[in-house]
Amino acid sequence: MEKILITGITGQDGIFLSKKLLEDNESLHIYGTTRNKHNSFFERLNFLQPKTVNKLSILEVDLQDFNVLNQLIEQIKPTKLINLSGPSSVYQSLGDPNKTIDSINAIFDNLINSFFKANINGVFFQALSSEMFEVNNFGKIDEKVNLKPRSPYAIGKAQIFEKSLEIRDKNGVNICNGILFNHESEFRDDEYLFMKVINSAINISKNKQSELTVGSLELVRDWSYAKDTVEAIYKIIENSYSKDYVVGSGEGHSIKELILTVFDEFNLDFETHVKTDNNLLRIGDPQTIVSNPSKIYNELGWKTTTTFKELIFKCINFKQNISS
Repeated sequence: MEKILITGITGQDGIFLSKKLLEDNESLHIYGTTRNKHNSFFERLNFLQPKTVNKLSILEVDLQDFNVLNQLIEQIKPTKLINLSGPSSVYQSLGDPNKTIDSINAIFDNLINSFFKANINGVFFQALSSEMFEVNNFGKIDEKVNLKPRSPYAIGKAQIFEKSLEIRDKNGVNICNGILFNHESEFRDDEYLFMKVINSAINISKNKQSELTVGSLELVRDWSYAKDTVEAIYKIIENSYSKDYVVGSGEGHSIKELILTVFDEFNLDFETHVKTDNNLLRIGDPQTIVSNPSKIYNELGWKTTTTFKELIFKCINFKQNISS
């Protein structure tokens, strides 16, 4: 029986990936690590109606404890290790920059050292971020763009990206990196912009709040559906050897377009209810961050299948159903 270890499994990517793996391979067991075992993971996973959850074990593990992690990997001997862990919020990383950078590096070091110390002939997948790269406002980001991280979160991700390249060049091991652009789903936490807009629209329509305040209306981002992103991760771990792929829709949409689409669904007047506050902006935030996913399309045949508006409506419908 194949064994797969997924760190950070209780996030939106881990939920969709668990569903995908359980559907496509009956002869495997998934082990997932989390900082908090008592959360809504299984409730959310069951919403996707997997065939079974009997082949999935959730473990509460401190990934910064090398001895515990080394013992776990030695015992499980997973043929695939998928690292989705770490602070996914750029804003949260600003609160304690050094802790964020150190944590991202420590977890990667512990995982990679334990994985290959156990002499496992498998694939190590590392989730990275579009925040790592130099951005100009006219081009799109591909795998060849220079690194220029703009936050503690991005600095940590850039550092482990460079480590992964050095390790696989030196030791010839199978490390694959997925450079993930903004991706959302019905399982995204409420503090993120995408859900903040949707929750505000619902609350305004119910007279529970009067306005939505954002830092800018003009910033353009590449938003895709987390389920599509997980399909890309699946293709990478099944078909690639030591490669790096940009994973995004290749399309940019402004924050204003996001808000207008959501507010139109609730018949809300944009001018009445939307305000901007520059204090909410991060210093150095680029105007536009959009992917060029041509490599993963040409090599693995992957592209997003859910449109920007379809993603918005999925999230709205989910939020309305759970609040009704």
